[in-house]
Amino acid sequence: MLIAGFPAGPFGTNCWILAPGANSEAVIIDPGMDSRAGIEQVVSEHHLNPVAVVLTHGHLDHMWSVLPVCEGYDIPAWIHPGDRALLADPWAGVSGETRMMFASVVGATDFAEPSDVRELADGSLLEIAGMTFTADHAPGHTPGSTAFRLMQTGAEPLMLSGDLLFAGAIGRTDLPGGDHAAMLDSLARVVLTQPDEMLVLPGHGETTTIGAERRVNPFLQGLADVQRPAPGAGA
Repeated sequence: MLIAGFPAGPFGTNCWILAPGANSEAVIIDPGMDSRAGIEQVVSEHHLNPVAVVLTHGHLDHMWSVLPVCEGYDIPAWIHPGDRALLADPWAGVSGETRMMFASVVGATDFAEPSDVRELADGSLLEIAGMTFTADHAPGHTPGSTAFRLMQTGAEPLMLSGDLLFAGAIGRTDLPGGDHAAMLDSLARVVLTQPDEMLVLPGHGETTTIGAERRVNPFLQGLADVQRPAPGAGA
């Protein structure tokens, strides 16, 4: 399996590209600001054919380039309906400081939905590019935040956690639409029920595993005793 990722834009948002291998179809996850050149490089280097964009949530640092990427490759974008409105109005989900930060950016207000937007629900199975992604609705960071699990035969299980879970941290809940209680519930329900060996590809920072975060992430410690799965339990 091919997993390529790079941090893009002023927030260092990870854009991930997943494919069964080189010379195959591929899925782009979270094409944020300044991600287009990196996407084109990965696609060219591995001879990939992008067939879909999947968004973990609607914050602008994760969806800034969704319109040009989708239109450029003529592919759909998948997003939870709870965050769909942010595709056309991402400013509704950011702080006043962030608005001011981007006030002078050329084209910063030119947001619109791609021509093909598809909504997903909790538990949806997305069968794309020869891979099956399970969507786990995980509100807290935003109302429509969603993690995606990929369990492929012969490959290690992985989770695209967006801004739900980072190495040693979790996403903030103080932005418009954030909900700390919902975040804790999502962490217990979506994260702590997964096997320790599951690789986590987060929205920011380095990769990690569920097991590592179960052991050392301070935001999970108070939840672990209640939600820890039985040994060997998977998703």
